[in-house]
Amino acid sequence: MAITKFSKEYHEKMFPGYVSKFLETDPEFIERFDNFAFDEVINEEGCGLPDKTRFIAILATLLGCQGIDEFRAMVPAALNFDVTPVEIKEIVYQAVAYLGIGRVFPFLKAVNSVFEEKGISLPVEGQAKTTMETRLEGGIQAQVDIFGDGMKEFYKSGPEESKHINKWLADNCFGDFYTRTGLDYAQREMITFCFLAAQGGCEPQLTSHAAANMRIGNDKQFLISVVSQCLPFIGYPRSLNALGCVNKASENMKNA
Repeated sequence: MAITKFSKEYHEKMFPGYVSKFLETDPEFIERFDNFAFDEVINEEGCGLPDKTRFIAILATLLGCQGIDEFRAMVPAALNFDVTPVEIKEIVYQAVAYLGIGRVFPFLKAVNSVFEEKGISLPVEGQAKTTMETRLEGGIQAQVDIFGDGMKEFYKSGPEESKHINKWLADNCFGDFYTRTGLDYAQREMITFCFLAAQGGCEPQLTSHAAANMRIGNDKQFLISVVSQCLPFIGYPRSLNALGCVNKASENMKNA
């Protein structure tokens, strides 16, 4: 097999001392996949990411596409590239707001299992900065910080029969999760972008969050790099849809 030197070395950093059985059962596939995902993609000019950022994006993407087996395999790799236990937990916790507990529950169990195997104490250090009394105020402020002053009264908006959902967006989605420490706003918007891109069917929300990313410093090229680095894990259709949303958000911002 002609697995490249870079791919072999990168794989060793992810999984020290591990030899995949797929090298025996599926050698042609592994040659092409590893050379693509762990060499060509990583080294694509202008589309690279710092290793830690790449692994944060990959974990969020695997949550979004429900890739539980690959996620469990990538948690130790992420730890080897300096993603902290707290950061991994924060990715999983925030995913509940965008994927629902029905889809996130197996991932929470997987993380706990890996941490126990690695001797990482549970629970990890708490990151909550709001209480049940302050979560709405904190969530509104997070929305304003990320999306702008137009969000100050958003929690009151909408038809009478469904306006409670906009309130929940403020106090639950943003007040319970975005206000936490462990990840900053830019990281949280990046993982939200990954959740939405990977699950598909959320293009309006993906376009909105692409714009939010750009507003707080994750520029268009950064988002293209995120899509590029995560493409091996979600495939071309959802990656191309995500690029379309990035382009649309960029054009909307130019024309605003």
